[in-house]
Order: sequence, then structure tokens, then C-alpha cells
Amino acid sequence: MLTRPMHLTETDGTPMPARTPEHLAFAEDLAQAFKLRPRAISPKYFYDAEGSKLFEKICELPEYYPTRTERGILLAHRVAMAAEIGADAEIVEFGAGSCEKVRLLLDVLERPHRYRPVDISAEHLACAVDGLRKDYPGLDVQPLAADYTQRLVLPAAEPGVRRVGFFPGSTLGNFTPAQALQFLRRAGQALRGGGLLLGVDLVKDPQVLHAAYNDSQGVTAAFNLNLLARANRELGCGFALDAFAHSAFYNAPLQRIEMHLVSRCRQNIALDGQGHLMDEGETLHTENSHKFTIDGLRALALQAGLQPGPVWVDEQRWFSVHWLRAPD
Repeated sequence: MLTRPMHLTETDGTPMPARTPEHLAFAEDLAQAFKLRPRAISPKYFYDAEGSKLFEKICELPEYYPTRTERGILLAHRVAMAAEIGADAEIVEFGAGSCEKVRLLLDVLERPHRYRPVDISAEHLACAVDGLRKDYPGLDVQPLAADYTQRLVLPAAEPGVRRVGFFPGSTLGNFTPAQALQFLRRAGQALRGGGLLLGVDLVKDPQVLHAAYNDSQGVTAAFNLNLLARANRELGCGFALDAFAHSAFYNAPLQRIEMHLVSRCRQNIALDGQGHLMDEGETLHTENSHKFTIDGLRALALQAGLQPGPVWVDEQRWFSVHWLRAPD
């Protein structure tokens, strides 16, 4: 039996306010996602203000090892990392979020020239930057609300200022292999003469991975479902969240965690006047999280025109942080 069609008005029947260009892009990509076979949408739509808050909660969960493991690596080796970065550098952080990890570097960098945090969630970025400016009053902080997965236009680098990228959290793993290669190539062009400090998650026991993406408190499930909740808030959709279930599993042949939203029933989804039928058990693929080997990541960097330098890992070899030089 079909559920009721979903709508694009407020719940009281009043029309939605005029959409911003960001809302229009979200609506277009969501409609396209339901037409695809298999259905899939970019994970960048997780990260509105609510989604960013949920992700911060995920990072604090006992099952979710990446954040604390990477933080441990940064704490243990940040002096060596700062030596690679050098003095008077401009730090560009891709997907800055709460701007917490960069503090570990700022505390040991020699005369950092500027910090440019880039994040798709403007509201979340503004809050993070306010706190950073209070704690580092002498630091020039220039936030940029932008989609760094697209071609990123940065102001021209100042003469004598070395531009260095910071991309922690293994967010590179959310890209397809082709997208990851493209991102690294673009980063190398934007960071010419500097480098990229990159954190990536490593291949490991599938049971560890399964627990990390299926936490006992259900925070990751709420994070996944927030994509539909965001569509309700911003686009006036009427997604019934209880009609979808969170599913995350490790695809060993492709060395990646996959996250899906599974339709619990046969339902007809209406987006901007068009209907999209989903049968019970069909899914919307919301995210991949690819895991890497150290040699594989270094080979990918070389293919992108970057020069692999030192790599730092934790004792269990669960996570790695790479220094990649960007030639002039």
C-alpha cells in the first residue's frame, strides 16, 4: 500500500518562502537522486546547522574512533607537522566544521599568517569562527562559506606567503576515487609552493568499522535521517522519517563503508510536483566512506601531481596523517 504523497508547502498549507540558490540546488539534486538507479545523493547535504551539530556528537561517541585517533596523531606529531608547514603560512582548512583540530596546529605553528576555514554550512562556520577569534586575537581569520567539492576560488596568494591546506577527518573518503583524484589535483593547483596536511582512515577489522557507523545511541542514524529532515525544513517536503531506516555496512571489495536510507514501505514521494515511487527495501545511497592503505594514498597523491612526504600513524595503524608537497 502506498503512503500519502509528500508535498512542498508548509504543514499548515501556506506557501514556502522564495528559495535561495542553495535551496534550488538542493531541490534539483534531491529530485535527480530519486530518478537515479541506484538512487544516490551527495553527502554534502548532511551538513546544515543541525547536521553539523549531530556530526559533532558522532565524533564524541565511544564507537567512533576516527576523531580521537586523528587528534592523538596530531597531538603526538604536531611539532614535526609544523616544521613541514613552515613559518608565516596561510592555512586553508577544507570542511572546517567546528575548527577544533586546527587549534592543535595553531598552538605550535611559527607566526601563522592567516587562517581560511572553508565550510558549506555558513551558520555553523560563523559560530566556530567567533570562538576562534576570541581565543586567537592576533590571528587573521577569513572564513569562506563555500562548497569545497567544487572548483574553489581563493584570493591570490600574497607574495612570500606559503599557502598550506589542512583536510582532516578522512573526508577525502567520502569522494569516489575519481572525485578524490580531482580534489587532490585542484588542491595542488591552489596550494602551489606549499602543501596539504591530509588525514585519511585506514583499512581495518570490519567489526570496528561496523560499530563506528552503527552506534548504540542512534546518533549516526539521526545524522543520516537529517538529510530528509533538512528537505522538510528547507524545501517544504513532507518526508515521514519513520518511513525510512538507517543502514550502514562495510563493502569489503570496494574498501568502503556505505550509508543508505532504506524505504520501510512502498511509498510515492512527490518533489516539486513529480512523483517518485520507492518500493519497500529500496534505498537512497547517502554516503561512502572509503578506507585507504598508506601505499594506496601515496600513489593517488603522485597521480594528482603531489609529492608524498612524511606520514604519521597511531599505534594500532587505524588512521594516518600525510604531508603532501605541492610543487610550484
